[in-house]
Amino acid sequence: MRLIGISDIHGEYEKLCRLLENISPQKNDTIVFMGDYIDRGAKSREVVDKIISMQDICNCVYLIGSHEYAMLHAPNDEYYNYLFWNYGGDATAKSYGSFENIMKVHADFFNSLKPYYIKDNYLFIHAGLRIGIPLEQQNLVDMVYIRSEFYNKKHNFPFKIIFGHTEFDKPQIRNDKICIDTGCGKYKNAPLTAIIIENSTEKFMNSDD
Repeated sequence: MRLIGISDIHGEYEKLCRLLENISPQKNDTIVFMGDYIDRGAKSREVVDKIISMQDICNCVYLIGSHEYAMLHAPNDEYYNYLFWNYGGDATAKSYGSFENIMKVHADFFNSLKPYYIKDNYLFIHAGLRIGIPLEQQNLVDMVYIRSEFYNKKHNFPFKIIFGHTEFDKPQIRNDKICIDTGCGKYKNAPLTAIIIENSTEKFMNSDD
Protein backbone atom coordinates (compact mmCIF):
# COMPACT_ATOMS: atom_id res chain seq x y z
CA MET A 1 0.00 0.00 0.00
CA ARG A 2 1.26 3.46 -0.90
CA LEU A 3 0.32 6.69 0.85
CA ILE A 4 0.31 9.51 -1.70
CA GLY A 5 -0.06 13.26 -1.17
CA ILE A 6 -0.94 15.78 -3.91
CA SER A 7 -1.46 19.49 -3.19
CA ASP A 8 -2.12 22.79 -5.00
CA ILE A 9 -3.43 21.64 -8.39
CA HIS A 10 -5.01 25.04 -9.14
CA GLY A 11 -7.11 24.09 -12.14
CA GLU A 12 -4.21 22.49 -14.02
CA TYR A 13 -6.13 19.47 -15.25
CA GLU A 14 -3.55 18.25 -17.77
CA LYS A 15 -0.75 18.30 -15.19
CA LEU A 16 -2.97 16.39 -12.76
CA CYS A 17 -3.72 13.74 -15.38
CA ARG A 18 -0.04 13.35 -16.27
CA LEU A 19 0.94 13.03 -12.62
CA LEU A 20 -1.74 10.42 -11.92
CA GLU A 21 -0.65 8.49 -15.00
CA ASN A 22 2.94 8.55 -13.75
CA ILE A 23 1.87 7.38 -10.28
CA SER A 24 -0.48 4.68 -11.65
CA PRO A 25 -2.61 4.36 -8.48
CA GLN A 26 -3.57 0.85 -7.38
CA LYS A 27 -6.56 -0.39 -5.41
CA ASN A 28 -4.81 -0.44 -2.04
CA ASP A 29 -3.19 2.98 -2.41
CA THR A 30 -4.49 6.04 -0.56
CA ILE A 31 -4.27 9.45 -2.22
CA VAL A 32 -4.60 12.48 0.04
CA PHE A 33 -5.61 15.47 -2.07
CA MET A 34 -4.43 18.39 0.05
CA GLY A 35 -6.47 21.35 -1.18
CA ASP A 36 -6.31 24.22 -3.67
CA TYR A 37 -7.99 22.32 -6.48
CA ILE A 38 -9.43 25.51 -7.96
CA ASP A 39 -8.43 28.97 -9.25
CA ARG A 40 -5.71 30.25 -11.61
CA GLY A 41 -5.73 27.38 -14.13
CA ALA A 42 -8.53 27.10 -16.69
CA LYS A 43 -10.03 23.75 -15.70
CA SER A 44 -11.06 23.79 -12.04
CA ARG A 45 -14.30 21.92 -12.70
CA GLU A 46 -12.47 19.19 -14.61
CA VAL A 47 -9.93 18.89 -11.79
CA VAL A 48 -12.66 18.37 -9.19
CA ASP A 49 -14.48 15.85 -11.40
CA LYS A 50 -11.19 13.97 -11.91
CA ILE A 51 -10.22 13.72 -8.26
CA ILE A 52 -13.76 12.64 -7.32
CA SER A 53 -13.59 9.92 -9.98
CA MET A 54 -10.37 8.59 -8.45
CA GLN A 55 -12.51 7.03 -5.70
CA ASP A 56 -13.32 4.30 -8.22
CA ILE A 57 -9.63 3.38 -8.44
CA CYS A 58 -8.20 3.75 -4.93
CA ASN A 59 -8.85 5.21 -1.48
CA CYS A 60 -9.14 9.01 -1.58
CA VAL A 61 -9.09 11.70 1.10
CA TYR A 62 -9.95 15.32 0.29
CA LEU A 63 -8.65 18.22 2.38
CA ILE A 64 -9.64 21.88 2.27
CA GLY A 65 -7.20 24.48 0.95
CA SER A 66 -7.07 28.24 1.24
CA HIS A 67 -8.73 28.76 -2.14
CA GLU A 68 -11.67 26.49 -1.28
CA TYR A 69 -11.98 28.26 2.08
CA ALA A 70 -12.10 31.66 0.36
CA MET A 71 -14.64 30.42 -2.20
CA LEU A 72 -16.93 28.99 0.47
CA HIS A 73 -16.85 32.22 2.48
CA ALA A 74 -16.92 34.66 -0.45
CA PRO A 75 -20.73 35.10 -0.58
CA ASN A 76 -20.96 36.35 3.01
CA ASP A 77 -17.58 37.85 3.80
CA GLU A 78 -16.10 40.83 1.97
CA TYR A 79 -12.50 39.89 2.77
CA TYR A 80 -12.77 36.35 1.43
CA ASN A 81 -14.76 37.58 -1.54
CA TYR A 82 -11.80 39.84 -2.34
CA LEU A 83 -9.33 36.97 -1.90
CA PHE A 84 -11.31 34.63 -4.13
CA TRP A 85 -11.65 37.02 -7.05
CA ASN A 86 -8.13 38.41 -6.79
CA TYR A 87 -6.36 35.04 -6.64
CA GLY A 88 -7.75 33.38 -9.73
CA GLY A 89 -11.42 32.95 -8.90
CA ASP A 90 -12.45 34.36 -12.25
CA ALA A 91 -10.94 31.30 -13.93
CA THR A 92 -12.93 29.03 -11.60
CA ALA A 93 -16.21 30.84 -12.25
CA LYS A 94 -15.56 30.60 -15.99
CA SER A 95 -14.81 26.88 -15.70
CA TYR A 96 -18.17 26.29 -14.00
CA GLY A 97 -20.11 28.75 -16.14
CA SER A 98 -20.73 31.13 -13.22
CA PHE A 99 -19.83 31.56 -9.56
CA GLU A 100 -23.28 30.25 -8.54
CA ASN A 101 -22.72 27.05 -10.52
CA ILE A 102 -19.71 26.06 -8.42
CA MET A 103 -21.87 24.98 -5.51
CA LYS A 104 -24.73 23.83 -7.70
CA VAL A 105 -22.38 21.32 -9.30
CA HIS A 106 -20.04 20.34 -6.46
CA ALA A 107 -21.61 21.45 -3.15
CA ASP A 108 -21.40 17.99 -1.61
CA PHE A 109 -17.70 17.80 -2.42
CA PHE A 110 -16.74 21.27 -1.18
CA ASN A 111 -18.82 20.95 1.99
CA SER A 112 -17.21 17.61 2.88
CA LEU A 113 -13.55 18.69 2.75
CA LYS A 114 -11.54 17.75 5.86
CA PRO A 115 -9.02 19.98 7.69
CA TYR A 116 -6.30 17.31 7.95
CA TYR A 117 -5.65 13.58 7.72
CA ILE A 118 -3.49 11.36 9.92
CA LYS A 119 -2.10 8.03 8.77
CA ASP A 120 0.69 6.12 10.50
CA ASN A 121 3.32 8.70 11.50
CA TYR A 122 2.19 11.35 9.00
CA LEU A 123 -0.21 14.27 9.20
CA PHE A 124 -1.38 15.75 5.89
CA ILE A 125 -2.66 19.33 5.87
CA HIS A 126 -2.91 22.18 3.39
CA ALA A 127 -0.81 24.92 5.01
CA GLY A 128 0.32 23.82 8.47
CA LEU A 129 -0.36 24.20 12.18
CA ARG A 130 0.25 26.91 14.74
CA ILE A 131 3.11 25.64 16.87
CA GLY A 132 2.43 25.41 20.60
CA ILE A 133 -1.32 24.83 20.27
CA PRO A 134 -2.77 21.31 20.67
CA LEU A 135 -4.12 19.78 17.46
CA GLU A 136 -7.72 19.73 18.71
CA GLN A 137 -7.53 23.47 19.46
CA GLN A 138 -6.14 24.54 16.08
CA ASN A 139 -7.97 27.18 14.05
CA LEU A 140 -9.07 26.19 10.54
CA VAL A 141 -7.91 29.56 9.16
CA ASP A 142 -4.38 28.73 10.35
CA MET A 143 -4.61 25.24 8.89
CA VAL A 144 -5.27 26.62 5.40
CA TYR A 145 -3.39 29.96 5.47
CA ILE A 146 -0.40 29.79 7.85
CA ARG A 147 3.06 30.17 6.30
CA SER A 148 6.37 31.18 7.91
CA GLU A 149 5.11 30.82 11.50
CA PHE A 150 4.86 27.12 10.73
CA TYR A 151 7.47 26.20 8.17
CA ASN A 152 10.32 28.27 9.64
CA LYS A 153 10.07 26.64 13.07
CA LYS A 154 10.51 23.09 14.26
CA HIS A 155 7.26 21.71 15.65
CA ASN A 156 6.63 19.25 18.50
CA PHE A 157 3.65 17.35 17.09
CA PRO A 158 4.09 13.56 17.07
CA PHE A 159 3.86 13.37 13.27
CA LYS A 160 5.88 14.27 10.22
CA ILE A 161 3.69 16.93 8.60
CA ILE A 162 3.12 16.89 4.83
CA PHE A 163 1.85 20.25 3.56
CA GLY A 164 1.55 22.54 0.55
CA HIS A 165 0.32 26.14 0.19
CA THR A 166 3.75 27.80 0.12
CA GLU A 167 5.47 27.17 -3.18
CA PHE A 168 9.12 26.29 -3.65
CA ASP A 169 11.13 25.24 -6.70
CA LYS A 170 11.35 21.69 -5.35
CA PRO A 171 9.99 19.78 -2.34
CA GLN A 172 11.29 21.13 0.95
CA ILE A 173 12.40 18.21 3.11
CA ARG A 174 13.04 18.66 6.81
CA ASN A 175 13.10 16.21 9.69
CA ASP A 176 9.68 17.27 10.97
CA LYS A 177 7.90 18.43 7.81
CA ILE A 178 7.82 18.26 4.01
CA CYS A 179 6.32 20.85 1.64
CA ILE A 180 5.28 19.53 -1.78
CA ASP A 181 3.91 22.71 -3.42
CA THR A 182 6.15 23.38 -6.43
CA GLY A 183 4.14 26.28 -7.88
CA CYS A 184 1.67 24.47 -10.15
CA GLY A 185 -0.88 26.98 -11.43
CA LYS A 186 1.10 29.96 -10.23
CA TYR A 187 4.00 29.64 -12.66
CA LYS A 188 3.50 28.50 -16.25
CA ASN A 189 6.13 25.77 -16.36
CA ALA A 190 5.92 24.66 -12.73
CA PRO A 191 5.13 20.96 -12.29
CA LEU A 192 2.56 19.35 -10.02
CA THR A 193 4.38 17.25 -7.42
CA ALA A 194 3.33 14.25 -5.33
CA ILE A 195 4.93 12.59 -2.35
CA ILE A 196 4.76 8.80 -2.35
CA ILE A 197 5.31 6.99 0.96
CA GLU A 198 5.85 3.25 0.82
CA ASN A 199 7.43 1.05 3.49
CA SER A 200 8.49 4.17 5.41
CA THR A 201 10.36 5.46 2.36
CA GLU A 202 9.50 8.88 0.95
CA LYS A 203 9.98 9.70 -2.70
CA PHE A 204 8.65 12.34 -5.08
CA MET A 205 7.13 12.31 -8.52
CA ASN A 206 5.90 15.18 -10.66
CA SER A 207 3.91 15.84 -13.81
CA ASP A 208 7.09 16.25 -15.85
CA ASP A 209 8.56 12.85 -14.95
